[in-house]
Amino acid sequence: MRVHRSLRLLIKHPSVQNVRHSSSGSTKSLKILTKHYEEISIPVPWGKLAGKWYGPKHVRPIVGMHGWQDNAGTFDTLAPLLPSHLSFLSIDAPGHGLSSWLPAGTSYHSIDLVLIVRRLMDDYNWDKISIMGHSMSSINGFVFSALFPDKVDLFVGIDVLKPPIRSARQIVDGLAERLEATLKLERRLKSGSEPPAYEWDELVNRLHEGSNKSVSLESCKYLLQRNCKPSTHEPHKYYFSRDNRLKSSLFYTLHHEVPLEMARRIKCPHLFIKAMQAPYYERKEYYDATLAELQNNPLFEYHEVEGSHHVHLNEPEKVAPIINSFINKYRPL
Repeated sequence: MRVHRSLRLLIKHPSVQNVRHSSSGSTKSLKILTKHYEEISIPVPWGKLAGKWYGPKHVRPIVGMHGWQDNAGTFDTLAPLLPSHLSFLSIDAPGHGLSSWLPAGTSYHSIDLVLIVRRLMDDYNWDKISIMGHSMSSINGFVFSALFPDKVDLFVGIDVLKPPIRSARQIVDGLAERLEATLKLERRLKSGSEPPAYEWDELVNRLHEGSNKSVSLESCKYLLQRNCKPSTHEPHKYYFSRDNRLKSSLFYTLHHEVPLEMARRIKCPHLFIKAMQAPYYERKEYYDATLAELQNNPLFEYHEVEGSHHVHLNEPEKVAPIINSFINKYRPL
């Protein structure tokens, strides 16, 4: 089922909408860049994938995919600045935003999101896909483009280049910790208790601090639109509504040679943007080795911008010209 959500139509310039949240008895105004979009629902075996479709439905979109514990709101400020001749579909990954949680007794794993892309292609009957991914989804776009090189016609990755490499000790210790955490979170979910609730300003600050201040205080509100609910027990308070089991998600545990082989297999036009105030999330020698392999692809572009890990959300004007030049080159009007 496709549910229409009415917002002001943007043709050339982003407009502004005011959304108001109650906080400690006061009302706060939130300015949001908007563009006409539809809330969509895509069926999957365990429920639905939710998303925001910007632009004409008859045009195959660029598919935007967010980072770990974020949601489709991560592209709220960038979407209005993208080329108007193309559509853009920003989706909530399972357990995030408005998408269904995975069934009880299951765990989240990075490879699931690679399969999500294939499900999306099947649902819309696409032979090719254009991907824009941030962080966790930049990693998964890299993996998808390597596993299915003939199915990707364009890939934009933001800030995390590839699956990070960990030492053997980090992998073993991390798996043990995450499996134990999974059981602990399952027990909490089974109790049916509501997560801790916070005043609006405190909720914003917790998200800001929890991202290591990567998401600015103002930008937190774009993510919270799809990531919180009002408490049923404490008036004027809100809780994080994403699946808590995401905190114990299982990530790729790959040998250094695997991302190198993946990089060799990516043949599509590939743009990667590195935020210079963000960490590399692994030893830089591993990052540099994969970057060198990617640069053997004549369709690969590499850019660096000043900003945090969420620069695309906080300061979209820094990345939009780079992304638009790339898109217009490979998916022109």
